[in-house]
Amino acid sequence: MKAQKILLLFILLLGMAFVSFGTAGIFFLAYLAISMILILKTATSGQYASRKFALVGIYFALLILQLMFCQIVIFGGPLHGPMFTFKKILGLILIYTPFIVNTYANYRRSVFPSVEDIYTVSFHSLTSGLDRIVRAKNGLVKTKQSLSITNIAVFLTDLPRHSATSYINRNGLTDKYFEDCDESLADNHIYLIMSDTGSPGSELLSVFTQKMYNHISISFDYDLKTVVSYNGGEKLYPPGMNKEQISFFQKKQGASIIVYTLNCTRDKKQAMIDKVREINRIGSAYNMMGLVTRATFKPNIMFCSQFIYSLLAEVDLNYFESRAIDVKPTDFVEKDYYRHLDYCYQIKFH
Repeated sequence: MKAQKILLLFILLLGMAFVSFGTAGIFFLAYLAISMILILKTATSGQYASRKFALVGIYFALLILQLMFCQIVIFGGPLHGPMFTFKKILGLILIYTPFIVNTYANYRRSVFPSVEDIYTVSFHSLTSGLDRIVRAKNGLVKTKQSLSITNIAVFLTDLPRHSATSYINRNGLTDKYFEDCDESLADNHIYLIMSDTGSPGSELLSVFTQKMYNHISISFDYDLKTVVSYNGGEKLYPPGMNKEQISFFQKKQGASIIVYTLNCTRDKKQAMIDKVREINRIGSAYNMMGLVTRATFKPNIMFCSQFIYSLLAEVDLNYFESRAIDVKPTDFVEKDYYRHLDYCYQIKFH
C-alpha cells in the first residue's frame, strides 16, 4: 500500500511538472517514448500477428493524434494564461491514453467463445470466416506497408509546416492559372479527379478510410491545366489551396487517377473560379487537424474533399447532402445516387 501511495505521489508530481514546465519538445518525447515502449512490447508479445498489427496501428494513430494535438492545439496559440494551462492538462491526459488502450486490449483478449459456440460453427460460417481471414491478411499487409517507418517519419517531419488556426498560403495561384481558367469557360463541364497518389499522407489515410482513392481535385478544363485542390504544397508551397501538376499524382509505381465530368453552366463555373480567386487572395491552410477532429477554425482552412464539396455547394452543384467537414473523397462517387457524374478517363502511372 505504501509503494502504491509513493507511485501515485510521483505521478502527481510528474503531472504538475509537465503542466508547469512542459515544453513542446518534452511533450513530444513523452508521447513518442510511451508509444514506442508499447509498440515494442506488443511486437515481441506472443499474440497473433493480426492482433499485433491492429494494436500497433492503433498506437501509431494515437501517436499522430497526440503530436498533432500538441503542435496545433497546445502550442499553436498563446503560450500563457489559464487556457494554455488547461490545454496542457488535456495534453497530459493524452499521455495516458495508450495505457488505457493496452489495458482494454488485454481485457478483451481474455474473453473467448464457449466450447458450444466452437462446435456449432456451420460450414458456411467456416468458409465465410476463411474468406474474412484472407481479406484481413491482405488488409494487414497493406496496413503494414502504409504504416512503414518511412511514411510515419515523412508525415511527422511535415507536420510543423501546417497550421490549423492561421492562413499560411496566399497568392499561390498565378495570373497565368486564372487566364487558363477563363479560357475554359466555353466548356460547360467541370472535372473531378480522384487520385491514388501513393504519398505518405495518402498511404496513412488509407489505413483509416480503407479506400484506395484518398485525394480529390477539381479542374475547369478537360486537359487538366487548371487542377486545384487543398494539399501539402509538395514542400515547395505552403500547405493549403494549390495548383496541382499531373506529376503530383505519381508518388509510387502503379499510382492512378480517375477523371469524372459534371455538367456546369458558364455562370456557375465563373462563380467557382471567382471563389478560388477569393481564397487565393485571402489565404488558406490545410486542415490536417480536421481529418481527425472534424472541426474547422476558419472558413478557408480545409482538406481536399471539404474544399471540393464547399466549392460545389457554393453554386448549388452539390448533388448529395452532407456537412462539408464529413465528406470523404470517395463520397463524390459512392453517393452519386442519381448519376450526375460521367466517367471521363483514367490515367495509370508506370
